[in-house]
Amino acid sequence: MAQLDTILEELGIAPLWVRRGAGHVHRPGDAQGDALFPARDVMSEAGIALPSQPLQATDVTVQACDTQESAAHAPPQASHTSVEAARSRVEATRAEDSATGPTGEVGKAFEGVKTAAASAPGAAADAQPVPMLDWAALKARVAGCTLCRLCERRTNTVFGVGDETADWMLVGEAPGENEDKQGEPFVGQAGKLLDNMLRALQLRRGDNVYIANVLKCRPPGNRNPEPDEVVRCEPYLKRQVALVKPSVIVALGRFAAQSLLKTDASIASLRGRVHEYEGVPVIVTYHPAYLLRSLHDKHKAWSDLCLARAIHRKRTVAH
Repeated sequence: MAQLDTILEELGIAPLWVRRGAGHVHRPGDAQGDALFPARDVMSEAGIALPSQPLQATDVTVQACDTQESAAHAPPQASHTSVEAARSRVEATRAEDSATGPTGEVGKAFEGVKTAAASAPGAAADAQPVPMLDWAALKARVAGCTLCRLCERRTNTVFGVGDETADWMLVGEAPGENEDKQGEPFVGQAGKLLDNMLRALQLRRGDNVYIANVLKCRPPGNRNPEPDEVVRCEPYLKRQVALVKPSVIVALGRFAAQSLLKTDASIASLRGRVHEYEGVPVIVTYHPAYLLRSLHDKHKAWSDLCLARAIHRKRTVAH
């Protein structure tokens, strides 16, 4: 019980108990315990019906999550975005390179990759298309990737971590400084919060959960990913999704959501709906780093996770 209360408090969704008829707030187990009710501001804002009978803390947690599990809404039509425009530019450059030779930075990048692949040992294996790679070959391909200039300043590529047959797949935008140093996604304070979010759903990193990023290399100064970088790195993520075969994907943050869904819509408009990526349902929520700065939005992230849990349960029963 104490561990669960600690997790929920850090997520900002722990129930606050108010003794009926009194003005002070106290925790469950208070010696003066009368009938207890969850604080109305948190529960009502989350859209949770207030109970008429006393509830224990664990009961409220389960009820709060189950109340959020609703039927899936139809996904909105994705608009054409800067990512799509970048994809078109890359494809056009590829066509131009094949006919006239490489031109500009994009052409030079592809020419460098082709030259290195042709001269390196095992070049035939490197020529295998990404959609045909197994886990070991995919990890090796990412580790040696030079398709964009992010490779020039990285310490480590950040491939992904977790259960390679997981039902749950979490996707962030790009590695930060700590991730670049350790070669693992979501470390540091944001990673600790993400682990607590998973524990609130009775999940944990590496156990039925796989975590990856849209980009495998850190952008300089933790800047936002460029559209061309997203286009070049996306085949790796697509292959990870195909290999994991998750029941649900949780997109963490605006850039991850926009990259997966090929849209420039705001995260507020994408939340609360069921989208799709490579045939897998996608739920959009806030990035843990954002939640560390915006504590008032933690209960919204909890609602998103409850929706993801509902989708997971539905697909698990169907299969």
